[in-house]
Amino acid sequence: MSEPRVLHLNLVGKFFDRIAKGEKREEYRDRSDYWKARLEGREYDIIRFRNGYGPDVPEMDVEWKGIDKRKDYYAILLGEIRSLKGWQG
Repeated sequence: MSEPRVLHLNLVGKFFDRIAKGEKREEYRDRSDYWKARLEGREYDIIRFRNGYGPDVPEMDVEWKGIDKRKDYYAILLGEIRSLKGWQG
């Protein structure tokens, strides 16, 4: 079995919490050249969200369901949570 294709994203606590609780089903990024290169024409298996930058921060893997290009931003469509580590809720 091949390695999963992973999109790595960092989130502030309140957005990480909302996704972990199942309340937030989309994540947003600006329609910039940087995000265009990372999102358009690309396919991922999972999105690995981290709440911070240290070695022991909360982390979750969420199923990638694609993107929706909107006027000023990308909506990253989120599927099922596949794993959740270090989150206290």
